[in-house]
Parts: sequence; C-alpha cells; structure tokens
Amino acid sequence: MPLPHDALVLVADGRKMLFFRNHGDENQIDLRTEAHGARRDRKDREIKTDAPGTAKQSFGYGRSTYEEADFQQQEEDRWIKDAADELKSRVLRGDFDALAIVAPPKALGVLKKCLHKEVARRIVSTINKEMSGRPVPDIEALLESETAAGDLPTA
Repeated sequence: MPLPHDALVLVADGRKMLFFRNHGDENQIDLRTEAHGARRDRKDREIKTDAPGTAKQSFGYGRSTYEEADFQQQEEDRWIKDAADELKSRVLRGDFDALAIVAPPKALGVLKKCLHKEVARRIVSTINKEMSGRPVPDIEALLESETAAGDLPTA
C-alpha cells in the first residue's frame, strides 16, 4: 500500500527512536524528521542489583546458579515499549491516520505486542529491517520499494 501524505513513519531499534512525517505524496516519499530519541547505554553494573540466584542441589554437594537475565535486552525492550506508548498517545490525540514502521525483527516483535488497537488499525506498512543508523534517503528508498512491491498484482 502506498504511503499517503502526512503519514507517520517510525524507525526504531533498541537504542534509537525516529519519527518522520511524509511531506510528499503516494508517488514521491519526502520524509521530514519530527522527533527523535536515543537511549543512553548503561553498563550491566548500573542495571542489575545483585548476583544471580542459586539453588541447592537435591543430591550431592554444591549449588547451581540460575541463568542471569540479559539486562541489555530488557533495556532495549523497555525502550521499544516507550515507542509504543508514544504512538498510543499520538493516535489518541489524532496526530496520524497512517503509520509505517521500520524496525529489526526482535524490536518489531516486541513493538507489535505492545501496540494499542487504534495504532494497529492505522499501520499501512511494516518493514523488518534495521535502518535507524541509515540516512533519510535510504529510508525513503526502502519505503518506496516496499510500498511499490505491495502494489504489484498477485497471480
């Protein structure tokens, strides 16, 4: 489906969140940056509070430790959930009618689970690709190629 004029585009991963607005039309995408944010990377020692837990063996000597949580992944997931919250607040105040999302697989999966039903209704395109570090013309070219591919008749 083509990206309409004034559509919102979210390009996100676990570290960056970029919001663009399409100032072009369905034939020529012209993205303009509307908002952006970047998560500050924190060291594991700043995130976790304790050592991994242990459990006493039911037989023999010693203790086994539980697998330690991936704190960096938890931080990235929280960041993506913040993007979903931002989309929810925007849609509830009538900020957009069409939405395109560009995100890597893991981030896209987390984002889709957290989306409000009104946000999900307005999605015209989701692209499973890491693009948050790419220049705007590359993002525009990706969106044009993906939306053009969606217009092809199916046999």
